[in-house]
Amino acid sequence: MKTVFRMTLQVWTAACCLVAICAQAQSPSVPVRSFHQAEISRDGGRVAWVEDSISPEGQLVGTSIYVQELKSGDSKPHRVSATEGKNGTEDSVAWSPDGKQIAFLSDAETGDQSQLYVSDIKSGAARKLTSLIGSLADPAWSPDGKSIAFLFTENAPRANPLMPMAPETGVIAAKVYEQRLTVVDIASGKVRQLSPPDMYVYEYDWSPDGKNFAVIAAHGAGDANWYVAQLYTLAAQGGELRPIYKPRLQIAAPRWSPDGKSIAFIEGLMSDEGFTGGDIFVVPAAGGNARDLTPAIAASPSGLDWKIPGTILFTENIDGVAGVSTVELSSGKISSLWTGPGVITDSFWGGTNISLATDGHSAVIRHTWAHPPEVWAGPVGEWKQVTHANQAAHADWGELKSLHWSSDGMKIQGWLMFPKDYDPSRRYPMVVVVHGGPAGVAHTGWPDQFFNTYSLSARGYFVLYPNPRGSFGQGEKFTEANVKDFGYGDFRDIQAGVDEVVKTLPVDNNRVGITGWSYGGYMTMWAVTQTNRFRAAVSGAGLFNWQSYYGENDIDEWMIPYFGASVYDDPAVYAKSAPMSFIKNAKTPTLVLVGERDGECPAPQSREFWHALKTLGVETELVIYPGEGHVFNQPDHQRDVMERLVAWFDHYLK
Repeated sequence: MKTVFRMTLQVWTAACCLVAICAQAQSPSVPVRSFHQAEISRDGGRVAWVEDSISPEGQLVGTSIYVQELKSGDSKPHRVSATEGKNGTEDSVAWSPDGKQIAFLSDAETGDQSQLYVSDIKSGAARKLTSLIGSLADPAWSPDGKSIAFLFTENAPRANPLMPMAPETGVIAAKVYEQRLTVVDIASGKVRQLSPPDMYVYEYDWSPDGKNFAVIAAHGAGDANWYVAQLYTLAAQGGELRPIYKPRLQIAAPRWSPDGKSIAFIEGLMSDEGFTGGDIFVVPAAGGNARDLTPAIAASPSGLDWKIPGTILFTENIDGVAGVSTVELSSGKISSLWTGPGVITDSFWGGTNISLATDGHSAVIRHTWAHPPEVWAGPVGEWKQVTHANQAAHADWGELKSLHWSSDGMKIQGWLMFPKDYDPSRRYPMVVVVHGGPAGVAHTGWPDQFFNTYSLSARGYFVLYPNPRGSFGQGEKFTEANVKDFGYGDFRDIQAGVDEVVKTLPVDNNRVGITGWSYGGYMTMWAVTQTNRFRAAVSGAGLFNWQSYYGENDIDEWMIPYFGASVYDDPAVYAKSAPMSFIKNAKTPTLVLVGERDGECPAPQSREFWHALKTLGVETELVIYPGEGHVFNQPDHQRDVMERLVAWFDHYLK
């Protein structure tokens, strides 16, 4: 059984979403190192991980790979690198079947073009296998250890849709850059592209005998067409893709059974590639009817692997926390192995995942709102801490508690962060932070590197993070509950959460604000056109007019499952949920923030909203950040976003 839940730096959120709910707010003198991947060797003897390289001045200067022995007496990790001590980006680790070598990507030669390397763990010598131009991602060894597969996009203009779009000038042509399944022979270095040139491959898995692949793929541009991708098989020698299963919704995480007879995957309503949730299905590898193994589960499975031939181990988002469970194929019995607050992940983007060895041991990156990220390893739920890179960091915010409330007869969960140095005799302002997606979830992990809302707690605010209908964590029916209903039921859920907090805690109902990024930015725009209860708002990368948005964004296929038709076939269903349709109700002072070259939630949407508010005499300000995409990469822009957000709420709520 292979190491599972591979996630690469090229996995992205793909539909106006940012699941991360905050950014680093710790003391500048104690920079927190981020961990991007944790992979355990098949025999459970070693764990490898990727972590930030921090300069003495506290600046991020690259990423590095480390390996730790788990079963020998060696307690000190050692670095695996092709850079010979220089700073660079090294990531996407993959263990060889015998655990003696590691494959990884490194930009050691050029500084801007990653290549695939193999390093011997004992000697530390690294050998370059490829000399390609474009984007490489997700390496995985063949079962016999003689070759390595990876995903390759030749001459890719950008690595993922969160990055800034290239400026569009001159004659605009729909040039498609296909991501193809590619294999390199380790002995000779010969590279072969296996999948057809007109198909974009998103995920893959080797069959146990190494003769085939299970792939998720689609025709056309990769950013948009993930939403219509299907499951195929592909011979290891290349050729045409053989269709196995056409899903009703989105699919992810294909995993071949140990006997080679079946392929498991997750299918559900997913607004974001890389943030997975749905039900677990199994389909015969030769094709046939797929079977839903978790049709009534009150959770959202997010990653999976075959523990033994008849049992699948999976990770899940469940009622606002993370979990690990198993499901038996014969009976459908689900057994919980572990649940807990915060985040467990093996990946860059933070989806709930683990890396599993054949002996049942596993590796994860663990963190909560109170404890910064570190690598842990051991039996599932009995992990022991491996790294101690962030032991000097401390939480500079208040306590975070899970809340439940009722809305339209449904149980809604959310998280409430208390003000730092909370005094129950005082009354406080509160800011509601709506997560992206909408198929996302507000977690309780340590702050990420973008959109710092934990810092509001340090400024004396309650901060509410609701998980309304449409979120992961309560089952697929709950996730699909906002289809053709954006801004209605989900907004009632959010308002009911505000009512619950105001009723039970010392929050001043006259000093409540709202913010969010991406879908959260849309909900912020929607909120100020539906009610005047919010006294201030900050919309990040929001959506104002669904009808114009349809023709402006770079990922329009994500909208069909939610709205039921294209905007050209049913414009009314898009107008129904557009803040534009109700803009004359707006009175709330609103700050509007967006990246200049955001392809997911384009800047014209924010400008339309700002223009309408300004014309109607509502206090507003628009900031368009030069060169930025959907997620901001420049530290000065990240700081500016939070300085403006905090200042806006301080001005109107304090």
